[in-house]
Amino acid sequence: MDCTSTRIPYRATGFFSKITLDYVDQAAPLRPFFEHSNDWAGIKAAIEARSRFKTNRKVLADQLEKQYEGVDTSDRTRENIRHLLKDTTFTITTAHQPNLFTGPLYFIYKILHTVSLAEACSQHFPAYHFVPVYYMGSEDADLDELGHFYLTGDKHVWNTRQTGAVGRMKVDKELLSLITAIEGQLSVQPYGEQLVTLLKTHFIPGATIQQATFGLVNALTKQWGVVVLIPDNAALKELMQEVFADELQQQPSIALVENTAEALATAGYKVQAHPRDINLFYLEEGIRNRIEQTGEIYAVAGTDIRFTKEAMLLELKQHPERFSPNVILRGLFQETILPNIAFIGGGGETAYWLQLRSLFTHYKTPYPVLILRNSFMLLEEKWKEKIIRLGFSPVDLFKPADVLLNMLVNRETEHQLKLNGSLEEARRLYEQLKKQAGAIDATLVAHVEALETKAVYRLQELEKKMLRAEKRKFASQQHQLQTIRQELFPGGGLQERTESFMQYYAKWGQSFIEALYQHSLSVEQEFVIVEMK
Repeated sequence: MDCTSTRIPYRATGFFSKITLDYVDQAAPLRPFFEHSNDWAGIKAAIEARSRFKTNRKVLADQLEKQYEGVDTSDRTRENIRHLLKDTTFTITTAHQPNLFTGPLYFIYKILHTVSLAEACSQHFPAYHFVPVYYMGSEDADLDELGHFYLTGDKHVWNTRQTGAVGRMKVDKELLSLITAIEGQLSVQPYGEQLVTLLKTHFIPGATIQQATFGLVNALTKQWGVVVLIPDNAALKELMQEVFADELQQQPSIALVENTAEALATAGYKVQAHPRDINLFYLEEGIRNRIEQTGEIYAVAGTDIRFTKEAMLLELKQHPERFSPNVILRGLFQETILPNIAFIGGGGETAYWLQLRSLFTHYKTPYPVLILRNSFMLLEEKWKEKIIRLGFSPVDLFKPADVLLNMLVNRETEHQLKLNGSLEEARRLYEQLKKQAGAIDATLVAHVEALETKAVYRLQELEKKMLRAEKRKFASQQHQLQTIRQELFPGGGLQERTESFMQYYAKWGQSFIEALYQHSLSVEQEFVIVEMK
């Protein structure tokens, strides 16, 4: 497939929050909330800070070797795992839950961004080795968010009765029926059968969602050496036992993060995450529920499970895998087990990471460079042609719909729709009247001004009515414009937050993933329109 791309500033899209845009610009009010700048100087500083911090590389590498046991992966990925044993190797990480069949497009964008940034880091800092890592947030229990996907606008939902961490759920007949439901739609495309085979290979009866997602992501990205990490692991969580025990007993997180949240709010930003007294879940088959404390008793919310303080600490020591960090502690867990220097996340993730710096300082753990993940709009040739025929460019499509329609009507109409000249003549007339009336009686000036205000308002209303009347003559073009916008901005949002990679993979196969990789940026923080044909 042949692709070209155009970059535009995030601010020009109209889809990103104030805190996200200000972070991209490294705005002064946000500087107290992050450690390193989002450029090569920041990457260099993060490498130096990370080099002074001891990471248990052996446990990490051993667990990755176990997770990849029997997996058909690439030599490049195997080599990257071995490299993690060396003090000169660092990771570039993104984290995401195991959305069903990868879920929205940006799932893939995030992982490919780790690849492009790792490769760019290798060029800038040749003395070091950099490994792209997908950290799977498989302990998330929000099935409503993770258990569906969209395919060409249609929503497909996994109706399972399973509960608890989604990653631990198993492939059942309801999930297999989803593959059957989309098989016919995909198979008519050139690479549709290949994609269906890929899904059936990994989503097999009885496999966990984290195992299946692990296999699928590995198949799609192993050529670039991506390392997939499932942190739902006793040996890895053992490395966090001291922090977890501290959270259970001293509960430092809530004060640290709330103080930062208050400072962010004072600076004019919306707070993304809200800490709890204990920022840990209890994780067992079928449950991932909050741990709450009342006096000396710890309870698992929504269950009859209770622990004394001593029993709770013993449970942590004997079964660290039963403790799951929430959004407040997840990042600290990630940065403890990985020799990480940069974290790639979306706007919401970046916002909540900005609340965590004091927590990292408290635990003397290096805070990574935060990089806003790549955002793409995929523009197929047929849609670009429709845009051009209407006299617009792809960049124009980011303007509001009514602005676009006004542009079209004003450009195409045979009539003069603006009353600019008439309005100026009216204003000049009333200026003359004010002078004439004021010469007779100064109190008459205010009366003339009131008449002017009323007259100009009525002229402006006339102008609007003329435009509305003319718009009705362009109903066909208006419908075309609405169709294009619904395709590129489904539901009024970014395409990447709804559509699945599957409709594109079925058409172009692995070359689609390779094209995304080719157009992935590293530290450049811009929105990318990818034109595909």
